Amino acid sequence: VQLQASGGGLVQPGGSLRLSCAASGLTFNSRAMGWFRQAPGKERDFAVIISRSGVTLTADSAKGRFTISRDSGKNMVYLQMNSLKPEDTGIYYCASSPIWSSQSIGYDYWGQGTQVTVSS
Repeated sequence: VQLQASGGGLVQPGGSLRLSCAASGLTFNSRAMGWFRQAPGKERDFAVIISRSGVTLTADSAKGRFTISRDSGKNMVYLQMNSLKPEDTGIYYCASSPIWSSQSIGYDYWGQGTQVTVSS
């Protein structure tokens, strides 16, 4: 199984980024997918998750700014991040779960992470 995250980078406050995650080696359509983030010196927390049917759940800190989507035909998951803030800085991980969960313990496959830095 591979989850390959990409799209991170340096962006100014108020800017946007789109993260992508390419999944392979798993039954993509039967699994929930999520984006988790880990800020410097903090634990990894969920940012936004999407069920296999497209239901989404967004962390309060990201509501109204982050949107997750999935393309089952391409085995891809995307995270559109708008109105970025310095506190959004961190490593963003793509993850896959056989169940619907916002807890990282529920995810059995993880990508390598992509760095997002929001700074002027």
